[in-house]
Amino acid sequence: MYQLTEHIFLIGFMGVGKTSTARNLSRQLGVREYDTDRLIVQQQEREISAIFAQQGEEAFRQMETDLLDELKSYSPSIIACGGGMVLREENVRKMKEQGKILLLLAAPETIYEHVKDSTNRPLLAGRMNVGAIAELMGEREPRYQAAADLKVETDGMIPREVAEKVIGILRENGSVTVS
Repeated sequence: MYQLTEHIFLIGFMGVGKTSTARNLSRQLGVREYDTDRLIVQQQEREISAIFAQQGEEAFRQMETDLLDELKSYSPSIIACGGGMVLREENVRKMKEQGKILLLLAAPETIYEHVKDSTNRPLLAGRMNVGAIAELMGEREPRYQAAADLKVETDGMIPREVAEKVIGILRENGSVTVS
């Protein structure tokens, strides 16, 4: 039986597999998983694209920050973060206070394959292509790298394999124990 000793925040670019990896980790570790984007959609009772259109990106980023405060009271869980969660230093600080930040990495081509049919990616609206993805990834990469406590390359892996690799890393650093 596994036991999680702290929150594990999965970060990375949109479409890297944070949500599906979190789901697999939850099943394999027997702990709860949360998706920050899904929680915000539930709380706001509207899609993220509607929040962006009606209130703007800054309002959405504040919703992410507020959600991190709520997560403090949750038992140790796997938390899949929206792709822009690390854009605020305050968010990174709050995540580090609550647990470990694990960066999932993939090539722009892999990301494109994962998101190409999505209609719910406001930052890629009208520019759903590998070049635009690479450009946005390049802008965010320094933030992801600076925030990450741990990193996992996911190219060529299915979510279950990514989760197994993550569990090994978490056991090595003490974030997961076996009882």
